[in-house]
Formats: sequence, C-alpha cells, structure tokens
Amino acid sequence: MLLKKYKKKILLKLNNNKIFKIISKLSKILNYKSYLIGGYVRNLFLKKKYNTDIDIVTTGDSIILAKKFAKIIFSKKIYYFKRFKTAIVKYKTYNIEFVSTRKETYNIYNNKPNIKIFKSIKDDQSRRDFTINSIAISLNINDFGNIIDTYNGINDIKKKIIKTPINPNITFYDDPLRMIRAIRFSSQLNFKINKKSIKSILKNRDRIRIISIERIIQEFNKIILSDKPSIGLKLMYKFGFLSIILPEFVDLKGKTNYNGFSYKDNFLHTLNVIDNISKLTNKLWLKWATLLHDIGKSISKKYIHKNGWTFYLHEIIGSNMIPQIFHRLKLPMKNNMKYVQNIIKYSNKPICLSKKNVKNSTIRKFIYEIGKNNIKDIIKLCNCDITTKNINKKKKLIKKVNNLYKKIKKIEKRDKIYNMKIPITGNDIMKKFNIKPCKIIGKIKKYIKNSIINGYIKNNYKEAYKLMIKKGKKLIFFKKK
Repeated sequence: MLLKKYKKKILLKLNNNKIFKIISKLSKILNYKSYLIGGYVRNLFLKKKYNTDIDIVTTGDSIILAKKFAKIIFSKKIYYFKRFKTAIVKYKTYNIEFVSTRKETYNIYNNKPNIKIFKSIKDDQSRRDFTINSIAISLNINDFGNIIDTYNGINDIKKKIIKTPINPNITFYDDPLRMIRAIRFSSQLNFKINKKSIKSILKNRDRIRIISIERIIQEFNKIILSDKPSIGLKLMYKFGFLSIILPEFVDLKGKTNYNGFSYKDNFLHTLNVIDNISKLTNKLWLKWATLLHDIGKSISKKYIHKNGWTFYLHEIIGSNMIPQIFHRLKLPMKNNMKYVQNIIKYSNKPICLSKKNVKNSTIRKFIYEIGKNNIKDIIKLCNCDITTKNINKKKKLIKKVNNLYKKIKKIEKRDKIYNMKIPITGNDIMKKFNIKPCKIIGKIKKYIKNSIINGYIKNNYKEAYKLMIKKGKKLIFFKKK
C-alpha cells in the first residue's frame, strides 16, 4: 500500500524529465534493465529539492549506455572510469552517473577497491551504503516508475533512521568511508544512526586509515556545509575520526581550570560559532576559517597570577598553523588557504577596533590589509563568535561591531582604500635619483603607501612626490655612507 501511495507522484516526476525517458528507451533497445537509485530518489521521498546528481544503475554495460545517452542529448562532456564500470555525463545542471550493478570491497591494507559485477538490482541494493539510499525506481518500459524498496528505505526515511541494508560490519568493512558518510547524512538530514551501526563504527573505525584523505575530506566538507555542522562534528569526535583528521581542533577540548580561574571549552565554543555562521552563509572556506579560528589557543594559553588565563597572539599562531594543516589534508594551497589564514589572523580585530577612540588611520590600515572581499566575512565571524550567555552584553558587543562596519563603509567610500593605487611608480623613483632597480625603490613605495593609509599625506601625486624625495634622499645617503 505504501508503494502504491507514492507511485503516482513518482511517475509524474519521471515523466516531466526527458532524461529518464531517453534512458528507458535506450535500455529497451540494448536489452538492459536500468534503474534510478541513490540521493535523487531519497530526496523525492524527503520532498527536498532534487539533486543535480542522478545515479543510474544498469544490469548491462554502463559505459555503452552512457555513450548512447550522451550522443542523443548532444553532450560532449562524458568521463569514463573503465575499472569501476562507471561513466559520468554532464547535461545542463545535471551530473548523470551510469554504473553497472556492482560491489566494491577493500582489503585490510589497501585503499583501492576490488570490483565485483552483479546482474540483479537486488544484489546491487545490498551493497549500497544505507537503506535510505538503496531505494530503486524502474526505468524499464514494462514497469516504468515501479518502486523497488527491498530494504525498507522509505520506512527508515519516515523514521529518520540511518542504517545499513545488510550487516553493518560487512558494509563498513567493505568500504570504511561509509562510516563517515553515516555521520554526514546524520548531519545533513538530522537523522539518527541506529544502534547496530554505531557499534559497528566503533568496532571498524581504525579501518578509515586505509581511505585516501581526498575522499575523507569530500565527506568532511559536506558535514561542514550542512545547516548544523555541530551534529556531524560531535559524531566525528565521538567515533575518534576528528582526532585523525584535525587533532589541532580536538586539542581545544575541555575547560581550562587553575587556581579558581576557569576558561570555557573552546571546542564546544567553536561548534556553537560554526552553527551560528551556518545560519548566515554557506561559503565553504569561511566555514573552514570558523572551524579553525581558535586553534592557536591550545598553544598560546597562559595563566597569569591573579588575572587568569590569556591567549595572547592566538590568532597569529592559528593563522601560521594553516599551511601545514592544508598540506596534510590536501586542501587547496593557494587562494583558499590564504583566505582562511587572513580571516583567522584578523578574526579578533573588529572587537578591538570597535572600542572608543580608535583612530581612522588604524581602521584604514585594517581595511587595506584585510581586503574588500573579506571585510563582510570577518564581521560575520566576529558577530557569530560572540557567544556569551549574558544577553545584554551580547547585544552591546554586536552593536559595537556593526557600528564599526558602518564606519568602515564610510571611510572606504571617502578614501577608496580597497582600490588604492600609489601615485608614484618605480620609474619615477629611478628617474629622480638616477638609480637602477633595487630594494630602495620598494622601501620608498612602501613608506608612501603607509603614509597615505595612516593619513599623513593625501593620495595624490604632488604630496607623494614630495615625500618620495624626502625619504629617497635619506635612504640613498645612508646607502652611500
């Protein structure tokens, strides 16, 4: 009865998308059995926005089916993975993955899977990670739209449960990454992992070490991008995976107590902050910066007699730790890493600048150093980082930070700090002092730039030229001496 209830709605969705009709016709011509399965199907039952990722499983040769499909829709974007009997076709906003019914297993030491080909959809469903992802919909003409729910995935969706189709020890042993995928789906969907699966994860967790860090990070990023990342991050900690991936973050765990002075648990505080920022943005690298913004505190913490705990320069220390972390996790080492470093380095600056009697020149310097695209993100992080339970104190601090942001916008509008160009060029300096390219030119330009930022001179050629002569004479005189 449950399947009949859903079939009409499913048929309507399938008939409105020509992708499924084309696959249905091709399967008949090739004498294959083909099915829609995975996240797209799960989201149909969750009444969520459909995935742009479509998983097609076929009892025939998936690569042949994918080639013929790509030819019909005039797509030249097709990628083959012959060893895995897999092909991906890109069409409009969709990534359509064609897979032959198969099973992947990992041996004890190797992170490369062994592939076993099946001929039955039910066999293929048994090797799926979770029951909620094992529901299949027939794309075959004779039973188009039929729902094949061998492992009661629809019922588990209703109950909000994550469990494996077969014995979890087999499922997680075959592919250890599924343990982190369980956490990811728990975080994304706010589902509970069933008790058998939890016991199995605790039993098999050390096998995660055979999985490449790239695959682990793909899942970890999805946890960070979920609406409430703390759900997944707490589970990652509980099962011991966080200690493997990010020991620097785990080092923040626990309250700091000494001589009657205590300081909050920075691990729990960070979970609170990342949940706060997830309400405002879904920018991956801002979330990474949020996750790591306090990691310098475990190194910088110091007890000062009668004053309590201090974390002097923890932002600078944390920022300096980022390249090593990104290298270890094989995260992008260029712009994204520098962005995360920059956000962490200045994460506490708005609180300092929001105090009274801060000079405009100090704010101008901050604007120039942090950059146009990062100001909003720093303000967001700073506001989300205010987690005090004292409501009045919290409101006052947030108001001060927001007032600073208004001031920043006014100063930028007036002084154009973001797009500031020094009116003096290297050629001007070489011509005036009759010198060749050398370090003195850089020093003069830097001195002029800082003078403009600090408000000592206006950003025009006349004043900059005067300062160039003054500074240049001093530097060249000392060089000759």
